[in-house]
Amino acid sequence: MFPDDPVMILLSVAVILFLALVYSSTKEDKYKNFPPGPRPLPIIGNVLSIDMYKPHKTFIELSKTYGPVLGVQIGLEKMVVLCGYDAVKDALINHADEFSDRPLMSMFTKTARENGVVFSNGENWKVMRRFALSTLRNYGMGKRTIEDKIVEEAECLVQVFQSHGGKPFNNQTIINAAVANIVVSILMSRRFEYEDPTIKKLMDLVNDNVRLMGSPTVRLYNSFPFLMGLIPGGGKKLKENLLQLQSFTRAIFTNQRKELNVNDQRNLIDSFLAKQQEGKPESTLYYHDDNLTALVNNFFSAGMETTSTVLRWGLLLMMKYPNIQKKVQDEIERVIGTAQPQLEHQKQMPYTDAVIHEILRYGDIAPGNLPHATSQDVTFRGYFIPKGTTVIPMLSSSLRDKGYFEKPYGFYPEHFLDTEGNFKKNEAFIPFSIGKRSCVGETLAKMQLFLFFTTLLQRFTFQAPPGAELDLTPALGVTNSPLPYEICAIPCIPGVH
Repeated sequence: MFPDDPVMILLSVAVILFLALVYSSTKEDKYKNFPPGPRPLPIIGNVLSIDMYKPHKTFIELSKTYGPVLGVQIGLEKMVVLCGYDAVKDALINHADEFSDRPLMSMFTKTARENGVVFSNGENWKVMRRFALSTLRNYGMGKRTIEDKIVEEAECLVQVFQSHGGKPFNNQTIINAAVANIVVSILMSRRFEYEDPTIKKLMDLVNDNVRLMGSPTVRLYNSFPFLMGLIPGGGKKLKENLLQLQSFTRAIFTNQRKELNVNDQRNLIDSFLAKQQEGKPESTLYYHDDNLTALVNNFFSAGMETTSTVLRWGLLLMMKYPNIQKKVQDEIERVIGTAQPQLEHQKQMPYTDAVIHEILRYGDIAPGNLPHATSQDVTFRGYFIPKGTTVIPMLSSSLRDKGYFEKPYGFYPEHFLDTEGNFKKNEAFIPFSIGKRSCVGETLAKMQLFLFFTTLLQRFTFQAPPGAELDLTPALGVTNSPLPYEICAIPCIPGVH
C-alpha cells in the first residue's frame, strides 16, 4: 500500500507537509477570528490531545480554558464546540437558521447520500422532517392508539421479566425488542416476538453500529477517509452494517408496495409509498426509494437504541438507589394502585416524573449531540465562523451545567422538584436537543419512558444479584449506554415494597 523505500517515504512526507502548509496558508484569512482553542499540529491537528473514545470529556475540559465557544482541529478540519446551556441555546435557538445544517460526513455520504432526515440538508431535509412529524402524529404520537400499543408491549415485557422468577438476567435484548416493536408498529404495523431472528438481527446491527461509531477509527474517518479506510475493523464493518440495514429496509417496503392501498394507509411506509403515487413534482424530487430507505433506518436506529438505553439506565439506577425506587413505587401505589398505568396519570405523579427526567439527564445518552454545520458565514459571540464549519453543541455540558443543576454529576431527582414537591421544569434539560434539529421522536420517546417505567416499577422491585457491584461507568460507544449488567426482578406484593 505504501512505499518501503526510505527516500520515497521522506519524499511523500515532504509533499504532504508542503500541501498541508499551502492548504493552511490559503485558509489563514478565512479563520482569522476563529474561536480560540489548543494549538493544532500540522496535518493531524489536535487529535493527540483529544480522548477519541469520549471526546466530549476533553471538550468540556478545554472549555474551562478557552471558554464556551472553542475551536478545535481534527486533521485539517477546523470545528467549533459549544459548551454550556447558554452557548448551545444561543446558537440553536437565537441563530437557528445559521446553525441548522449537517456537515458532509464521509462515512454516511457513501451510504445514505444525504437522504432521510438525520444527515440531509436543504429542501430535502425540510420535506422529510415535515413528513416524519406529520406521519408520527397521524399514527399515534401523543394519541391513544400508540398509547394502547405501548401498554400492551409493557405487559409483554412484564411477562418475560416474571418468567425469570426473581433470578438474575440481562435485560438488554428484551428491552431493546420491546422498544423496537413500538417503532416497528408505526413503520410497518406489526410486532415481533422477542426471540424472532429478524428483530434480533436488526437490533444486533443497530447496537453494533452504536459501538462502532464510538471507536476512534470511525471518529477519525471523516478527517482521514483514505487512511482510515486502510485500517481493518471499524470503518469497513460499519459500512457493511449500514448496507445490510439498507437491504433489510428495502425488502420491507418492496413487499408493502405490492399490497399498498392508498385509500387505506396503515403506517409510515404506506404513507410514503402513497406520496410517490401522487404525481406531483415533489413525488419524484423527494419521495423516492433512497429517501424512504434512509428515513426508515433513521427511525430504526434513533428510535430503538436511545429509548431502550434510557430504560436500562433507569432500572440500573433504581437498583443503585433503592430509597428512590421505593418513593416511586409509593407514588405509583397512591395514584394508580393496581390499575394499568396510563399517560393521564403522569400529571398526578410529580416524583416519578422528576425521576424519569433525572434518568434522562444523568444518563446523558447523546453527550456530543449529532454534529451541526453552519449554513452561511456567521459572526457568533464575537467570533467569525465560516459557512460549512462543523459545530458540536455539547448536550452533555448543558445537562451537567452547574449553573442550572445543583448536583450536576449526582443522581438527584430534586433537580426537577420545587420545595413543595411539585414538578418543575429546567430549561437546561435538553436531552433531545433544541431548535430546528431537535429529535422528531421526542414525544414518542417520553410516552414510552413513562409507560414502560411505571409499569415495571408497579410490578417489580429491582435488586442487584447477590454480591454484584453496580458500575455506573458508561460503556464505550457513540452514545452513553450502561455497561452490561444483570438484574433481579422481584414481584411486588400490593402495599409491600
